[in-house]
Amino acid sequence: MTGGFYHDGSRSLQDAFDTRRLADRLESVTVHDVIDDDDRAFIEGMDMFFLATADEQGRPDCSYKGGEPGFVRVLDSHTIAFPAYDGNGMFRSFGNALVNPEVGLLFISFERRRRLRLNGTASIDPGDPLLGSWPGATLVIRVRAREVFPNCPRYIHKMELVERSRYVPEAGIEPPVPEWKTRDWAVDVLPSSDQASRASVSAPSISPKSRNATSP
Repeated sequence: MTGGFYHDGSRSLQDAFDTRRLADRLESVTVHDVIDDDDRAFIEGMDMFFLATADEQGRPDCSYKGGEPGFVRVLDSHTIAFPAYDGNGMFRSFGNALVNPEVGLLFISFERRRRLRLNGTASIDPGDPLLGSWPGATLVIRVRAREVFPNCPRYIHKMELVERSRYVPEAGIEPPVPEWKTRDWAVDVLPSSDQASRASVSAPSISPKSRNATSP
């Protein structure tokens, strides 16, 4: 194995396609471990990102995380934090982070055709003092950046935001119950603290145009 940003697998393909010089130049001019002001503005302006994790055996998992713009916060030039919201209870991503804290985040703007990758080490503290600062947060995940770098945007499809999810928690507002939590297979195994368990009325119907997932 080689050290640093690239490993033997990367190097073998770089050599096969004669891109080692280009790869080394890109590392030298784009990769850094500091979240600069431009990175910060981009990250804190995003309302979604993709999170890559792996378990203790290296088996990968990738998930989508969404919220209101600014739900990912840059705490300092090396650290970001974001909340875990109510999900399906599987805890695949955050469970992976507990046994293998090395994670990768992809921030992508389809409107501006820009993307930024941040790789680093995650930590989860159930008593994190920031927990109460995100409405509806169940956990706070902090990531210490190891590598921050942009990617070529040429293959990013241009898309426009139609509507943000109505399930994103807001202070003082009870979010609607997801339809899947009202299904027969789910109602008897929901946590006692779950909003759907306490609901006295049926969950509101979801219009065909809704972008919200209705399955776990």
